[in-house]
Amino acid sequence: MDRNSIIGFILIGVIFFGFTWYQSDRYRKQREYQAQLDSAAMVEQMFRIAQDSIAAVKAGASGTSGNEAAAAAGKYRDSLLNSRYNGAQQFVTLSNGKLELVFTTKGAQPYTARLNDYRAYDSTDLYLIKAGYSDYNIALFAGENINTRDMVFDVAETTDTSVVMRLPFHNGGYLEQKYILPEDSYMVRNELSFVGMEELVPRKINSFDIGWNVTVPRLEKGYYNEKQYSKLDYYFSGEKKPEQIGRGGRNDSESIVSKVKWFAFQQQFFSAIMTAENEFTSADFSISFCDEDDPRRNLMVCNATLQSELKHGESVTVPFEFYFGPNHYRTLKNYDQHYEKIIPLGGNVIGLISRYVIIPTFNLLGRFIGSYGIIILIMTILIKLVLSPLTMKSYKSSAKMNVIKPEIDKLNEKYPKPEDAMKKQQAMMALYQRAGISPMGGCLPMLLQLPILYAMFRFFPASIELRQQSFLWADDLSAYDSILDLPFRIPLYGDHVSLFALLMAISMFVYSKMTSGQMSNDPSMAGMKFMSVWLMPIMMLFICNNLSSGLSYYYLLSNLITMLQTWFVRRYLIDEKKIHAQLAASAGKPLPKSKWQQRLEEAQKMQQQALKEQEKRRRR
Repeated sequence: MDRNSIIGFILIGVIFFGFTWYQSDRYRKQREYQAQLDSAAMVEQMFRIAQDSIAAVKAGASGTSGNEAAAAAGKYRDSLLNSRYNGAQQFVTLSNGKLELVFTTKGAQPYTARLNDYRAYDSTDLYLIKAGYSDYNIALFAGENINTRDMVFDVAETTDTSVVMRLPFHNGGYLEQKYILPEDSYMVRNELSFVGMEELVPRKINSFDIGWNVTVPRLEKGYYNEKQYSKLDYYFSGEKKPEQIGRGGRNDSESIVSKVKWFAFQQQFFSAIMTAENEFTSADFSISFCDEDDPRRNLMVCNATLQSELKHGESVTVPFEFYFGPNHYRTLKNYDQHYEKIIPLGGNVIGLISRYVIIPTFNLLGRFIGSYGIIILIMTILIKLVLSPLTMKSYKSSAKMNVIKPEIDKLNEKYPKPEDAMKKQQAMMALYQRAGISPMGGCLPMLLQLPILYAMFRFFPASIELRQQSFLWADDLSAYDSILDLPFRIPLYGDHVSLFALLMAISMFVYSKMTSGQMSNDPSMAGMKFMSVWLMPIMMLFICNNLSSGLSYYYLLSNLITMLQTWFVRRYLIDEKKIHAQLAASAGKPLPKSKWQQRLEEAQKMQQQALKEQEKRRRR
């Protein structure tokens, strides 16, 4: 393998290793932040318990129930509100072919959200919102501070596709929550109405608060992978893509003082998204991840506190929308709200490759082929064919380097001293020119392949199409495959052995050994040879062991095809006798100097002049 090819491989390795390090460098801070959150939650829980105990004591002393005691205590001046404070909740269910939503009258909010077409990794029903793990509430000032969290609404109307719940006030006005679930849709329309409340809400009050807190459960096989690709997104109207916090499994928070169009609590493959038709005027977001050994098997806690404009009038309706569904590119894109940008497909160049090349090809093949393992194989072959005009040039250059290796070794023996480095480099360039080898023949094609390699690195873990798709021994191509579960955890590696990752690393090692013979015996190249043959395969094994098995499978196929192409070029496209004859014919003849050679000679002269000046100063 020539030096330029090795440099290309090293660059790839550095990118992958840097990505992994970036995702884990704040682990300690995450644990500290989580401890703070847990402490705050404990204090709040103790405070609530104390309140409940006091209410219970008062209730026992007066012979009344807890709810009656709360009403008697007069938490609200409005008697109708007191009668609905902490009352008994009822449930209403809306369902279509895609989504089942259960609403509770306590707070007039979604209670559970179940996706009908998907299952969690353990084959149980997939609940994006579990019972008791969501809190959607409205807070406003209507003569007194009111929060719908503990208010029981009346069910005013239900149909097959909608439910209307109302919270009445003493003056005849009411707060209304209407939810509409169309057929065959993941989108729920929410209409929040303030009816007959203009006398209760002062004219100077022009906004109300919205709170939505969701604890998202674990739904996938691998905690590490699921955590890495879960986050909280928020979008400003007119922007190309949303902002995000929590990427890579980091606990984070953000305060926004400008208008926000929508935000998403995004799990690796599913999201709960809330959109304001008139935009939120400000927002505070936070996300914290649960530990892997969380007994309730929760993934993360997402919090959003928002403010929305409130207009005055006899009947004012503020429209919202909720999306409870998969992070499927085409599904999200069809809503025309830039939801699809939450899928982590990469930046400008990488994202373009993913959106306009990889995803359309993947979807096209998926229409005719049922096995996603076969689809990945075909995609790999297609990518190799498309890149073949570039890679073949690289392989030919590499094969020629293998042929002239004896000549390179002679030059290393001729110029062993460090001060002769420039002379050796000039001689090497002349040798390459006589053999017809381009100095950039190996490096440039490798660099041009980097965007595609990285696009695949982003695509496979984020592709819901691969979720729970089995192939050979892998039961889920979107998660790691395991042929052996270890009784302990190896740092950075994990507690299992991924066969696809292992085979990928072995194939990389074999290819490096296959091509390392052409590398110079110069001692200065020993480090590069070690990195190519040993360090890179080991590093990739550690990186890919916990990632998508589909990704490791793709890299394995890519390595095998590359080995086949290299063998084919050496066996059928390179004539060693012809190259040796070409070298012999050009020996001793002057060669036209390229601009690169001219620059080298100028650099050499400058170096020699600098050495002479140093020698003169030393003698003085």
